[in-house]
Amino acid sequence: MSLGLPVAATVNCADNTGAKNLYIISVKGIKGRLNRLPSACVGDMVMATVKKGKPDLRKKVMPAVIVRQRKPWRRKDGVFMYFEDNAGVIVNPKGEMKGIVKFDLKQIKSIPMVCVSRYMSIDTPELSRTMASFLPCDTGMLDGSP
Repeated sequence: MSLGLPVAATVNCADNTGAKNLYIISVKGIKGRLNRLPSACVGDMVMATVKKGKPDLRKKVMPAVIVRQRKPWRRKDGVFMYFEDNAGVIVNPKGEMKGIVKFDLKQIKSIPMVCVSRYMSIDTPELSRTMASFLPCDTGMLDGSP
């Protein structure tokens, strides 16, 4: 996937925790190279702070998962995918959502957004087939292979 969100990017918050904007501080799992900014794409876990939102959420570093990006990326079937904005959701350190899905996946009926994360595994083959049909990103990890 194309890495579209470098460190210091501001993304919308796509859940109902009370946060409006998230500021990316670091990207989990990126080792880095000299003078290259660590970047994230859809499904990456990042460390972020809340720039606009409830006062009890601001000025704290918390993990988040990127759920939308503007930069196009190419899927294996040749289709280029992109969204109209950049967005993320706040999660706990285990990868479970802190809030409830508000803006995304409302039509999918209770499938958690956390399945987008590369750090989560999906147990049942039925759920993996269901998620593969709805996720607009590379779903190669949904078959159980790392």
